[in-house]
Amino acid sequence: MNKLFEGRSLRFIAATMVVLNGFFPAVWILLTSLKTEGELVHKPITYLPHELVLSNYVQAFTDQPLLKYLGNSLAVAGMSTLVSLVVAAFAAYAIARLNMKYRQLVLTCIVASSMFPLVTLLVPIFETMRNLNLLNTYTALVLPYTVLSLPVCTLVLVSFFQSIPKDLENAAMIDGCTRMGALWRVVVPLAAPGVFTAGILAFVNAWDEFLLALSLNASASMRTLPVGISLYQGEFTFPWPVISAALVVAIVPIAVLIAAFQERVVGGLTQGGLKG
Repeated sequence: MNKLFEGRSLRFIAATMVVLNGFFPAVWILLTSLKTEGELVHKPITYLPHELVLSNYVQAFTDQPLLKYLGNSLAVAGMSTLVSLVVAAFAAYAIARLNMKYRQLVLTCIVASSMFPLVTLLVPIFETMRNLNLLNTYTALVLPYTVLSLPVCTLVLVSFFQSIPKDLENAAMIDGCTRMGALWRVVVPLAAPGVFTAGILAFVNAWDEFLLALSLNASASMRTLPVGISLYQGEFTFPWPVISAALVVAIVPIAVLIAAFQERVVGGLTQGGLKG
């Protein structure tokens, strides 16, 4: 009995540490966004704001065109996610269903392609976009974000497509569906948890990316949220409450997305490992 109690206690402590590690930074940013700069540097440190200061959020929207940055990020992340899912679905279906001679080699190459540091790809990507006259456009970010998200999206969808019985596709094709129709009408709907999981991973990857957004879209009207938030600090000033308010605005869409599709994402992360 004591060993069982100790085991449960250890699991509870480990789970609590994981939760705190994940939520504490976000909670701290939220509390910081509600403080004044004077209270932020006050000693001893105060964890809860003495008075809620909502003017930081007003200043976050007035000091920089935050809504514009938010719209740019939504457009770029949304388009790159959609393209990534479509291309990854075709690639994953081919790997999972076709009798490819070098299937394992293809999967190895997909995994290897995701291991290159982004900084090593920056110069060739920049030169390519400049030669195509795509700098300071949504396309300049959508294309590389799609390429960067394809490996993980493909691997997630391959696991799900393999877990779907081929008999369902064969039945659909006997009823008149083409192979393409069977993919989009049978396989993809049945693999919905995997599609949502891959989509959210691609969306978050594009939403948080900074280096390419800074290098490829230097125009003020095309900046995304990560680049725009970095502009709040001055040469000698760091308005942390205002920056924290902007960060909260950036976190909200991701939090809403995860909360809305939580069950599907959890199901995708667990069911995808049943077959491989």
